[in-house]
Amino acid sequence: MKNFDALGLENIKVFYNLSYEELNEHEKNNQEGESCFNDTFCVDTGIFTGRSPKDKYFVKQDPSQKYISWGKINQPISKELFEKLLKKAKKQLSGKNVYIQDAYCGASLNSRKSVRFVTEFAWQAHFVKNMFIRPTKEELENFNPDFIVYNACKCINEDFKKDGLNSEVFVVFNIEENIAIIGGTYYGGEMKKGIFSMMNYWLPLENKLSMHCSANVGKDGDVALFFGLSGTGKTTLSTDPNRQLIGDDEHGWDDEGIFNFEGGCYAKTINLDPNNEPEIYAAIKKNALLENVVLRDDKSVDYADSSKTENTRVSYPIEHIKNHKKDLKASHPKNIIFLTADAFGVLPPVSKLNKEQAMYYFLSGYTAKVAGTERGITEPQATFSACFGEPFMPLHPTVYARLLGEKIDTHNVNVYLINTGWSGGKYGVGKRMSIKATRACINAILDGSINQCEFENFDIFNLLIPKSLNGVETMLLNPINTWSNKEEYIDIRNKLAIMFIENFKRYEDVKEGIEYSKFGPKL
Repeated sequence: MKNFDALGLENIKVFYNLSYEELNEHEKNNQEGESCFNDTFCVDTGIFTGRSPKDKYFVKQDPSQKYISWGKINQPISKELFEKLLKKAKKQLSGKNVYIQDAYCGASLNSRKSVRFVTEFAWQAHFVKNMFIRPTKEELENFNPDFIVYNACKCINEDFKKDGLNSEVFVVFNIEENIAIIGGTYYGGEMKKGIFSMMNYWLPLENKLSMHCSANVGKDGDVALFFGLSGTGKTTLSTDPNRQLIGDDEHGWDDEGIFNFEGGCYAKTINLDPNNEPEIYAAIKKNALLENVVLRDDKSVDYADSSKTENTRVSYPIEHIKNHKKDLKASHPKNIIFLTADAFGVLPPVSKLNKEQAMYYFLSGYTAKVAGTERGITEPQATFSACFGEPFMPLHPTVYARLLGEKIDTHNVNVYLINTGWSGGKYGVGKRMSIKATRACINAILDGSINQCEFENFDIFNLLIPKSLNGVETMLLNPINTWSNKEEYIDIRNKLAIMFIENFKRYEDVKEGIEYSKFGPKL
């Protein structure tokens, strides 16, 4: 059911669900970028090389306004202003060649959504084709969109100050009308994360959990989920030659099990090295799409060059990863792993959590980033992002935590906290946990051998840590043993505990938050 008239666009020529070959031809003819040496197409996204979180809005109206957690992340916009911006976007897209790409979000037939993307650039349709699940020809015959994205990236809102908005850029969601509009930013990730935000609204209201995590499955069908913020090792550690990749970023958990939202991967490419990340390197070939990379004169890619942005990216269909799960779904997880890169050198390499502690650390979403490049800044920076994906969560974070707790209970899931950060001192003094030690911790979780360990209590945080573990130096397991200055360790540990306690106060506006706060650090 194409029904393009319902889009409200005038005098358009539609290029509908083009093949990769056709899209590539249009990209070249439109001069939207250039091909590198191996025929991967490369584009620049202009001044916006990442998302614009301060320009994201939801229309404040019933019934959705009762569910949305309003604040800095989920900002309100009036119905009247939405109509004005939609009219502007439709005017921009009218009288043009437009690319319409229909796709699914969600590999579960009971939970997926049908999404129609309208773009002015062939490369943006290419991005959608890479990142979402591609319908068959038969499915396209009866495709009826649940949601429509108008990507009018060339269109800006000159009246933003008068309208009380942040800038001339706008990314707006109308939940009741099932429409999103993008204006003023060319960045492809706005489409990906926009639909992720909507899945994070829809699914929990159906008692299904939406998650910012990677997932893989072993030969015996045992599923593992990996949650973690950027730089914690989520993509690297879930890519395992002995396990099939379900997906690297966005998943749902319904009554049938785990399923990928996407049909592709969106990986950072800065300093990409074929020895460290061979799967991603090999996935960059024809049909992949590179963003904001620098090409040398011979059209090879200089992955070390960050002159355009540190956030250089590649999108590619998941089929480019050899060891992927074909149907993009699996049963309920056996293990959940929270990854944190603790640059304070305080947390143990592996801790076992009970259900209530899992809720606490899920809501905390902690990692610590190392000091930036500014001279004189040597202290690590603590980062807390609710549910390991706060910018994409329209509902109160405790909604997702409650669902996670219920599913952990129902399916008897083990939960662990893994520190991929520092040991023996904070950043600048200690050293980074070796990938070998981290892999040994994860292997012990996945093969179940960690359950044979004797555990002890980790002070202040009250976590269970193994006294010994195969493949990990025993001294590493309790961090205080790795510090030469024990008093300094205790001081920094207590400071980190205070950061956790202070951060968690923001969830105590609801009863669940007050309840979960009891399972954090105690001074």
